Amino acid sequence: MRRAGAGEGGTGNYVASGYSVYEEENEHLQEGLRSKVHALKSLTIDIGTEVKYQNKMLDEMDSDFDSTGGLLGATIGRVKQLSRGSQTKLLCYMLLFCFFVFFVLYWFIKLR
Repeated sequence: MRRAGAGEGGTGNYVASGYSVYEEENEHLQEGLRSKVHALKSLTIDIGTEVKYQNKMLDEMDSDFDSTGGLLGATIGRVKQLSRGSQTKLLCYMLLFCFFVFFVLYWFIKLR
């Protein structure tokens, strides 16, 4: 008597070859998944590097804005001190001159 799956052409070879096909397909899918995971990992590392760079730039901008705010505060204080004195007429002339300069610059840029 022959046992099922024993010998040539039996169902045992069919099952073994089917298992081999599934195993090859799984290995192929594993490779695809492995490459996708590697790509995601490198993308995540790049994003982390970019975030660190952007945070550093924002910190530098924050310190620059703080120093500019201090400078503007001091300038506004000086302008207020000028307006308290009897030099109000001088302050008005200075403001008119500033508006004139900005208008000329705007007009010059607009014509370009």
